[in-house]
Amino acid sequence: MRKKIKLVHGVGVNDADYFVYEYENCKMVWICPYYRAWKNMLTRAYYYKCKNMQPTYDDVTVCEEWHSFMCFRSWMETQDWKGNHLDKDILVLGNKVYSPDTCVFVSRTINNFTTDRINHRGEWPLGVHLHKKTGKFRGKCSNPFTGELEHLGLFKSPDQAHQAWKKRKHELACQLADTQADERVAEALRIRYL
Repeated sequence: MRKKIKLVHGVGVNDADYFVYEYENCKMVWICPYYRAWKNMLTRAYYYKCKNMQPTYDDVTVCEEWHSFMCFRSWMETQDWKGNHLDKDILVLGNKVYSPDTCVFVSRTINNFTTDRINHRGEWPLGVHLHKKTGKFRGKCSNPFTGELEHLGLFKSPDQAHQAWKKRKHELACQLADTQADERVAEALRIRYL
């Protein structure tokens, strides 16, 4: 009789030929970094609690090839992953499928810079807030180099404030692109906010 395979989040197969966890005194003391990245990806794509807390993952899936841990690991070993985050939509804007063709590891700075937090912005376009004192619309943009939130001015309409944000975001994205070793990421940053 064959042993039943327990799937990770209903789809993932841990086909590793080694232990991906180490325990000491009933406490986990180590987890394989490849396994951690793989499991986190599956969690974002298939775990219902994650989808409830982050609706942007509603339609996200993982390509069938990466349902195998060892296939994902083989790909990850060829990437610059140490200290970086797995990103599925910087190379292909709006992408909903984790796959070798659409994913890349990026720094936390790049990941934070390109996250639009669409579900948390309220009624105004990105980079726009109503300045209650004046009744005008304030444009703001987070600078990834200084960590500061830049004030871009007060505008008569939300569209004008958004255009100021978009212009500044593009300038900063191009500066970030110049720091990237991976030309695919650099190119994606240069065209993202045009």
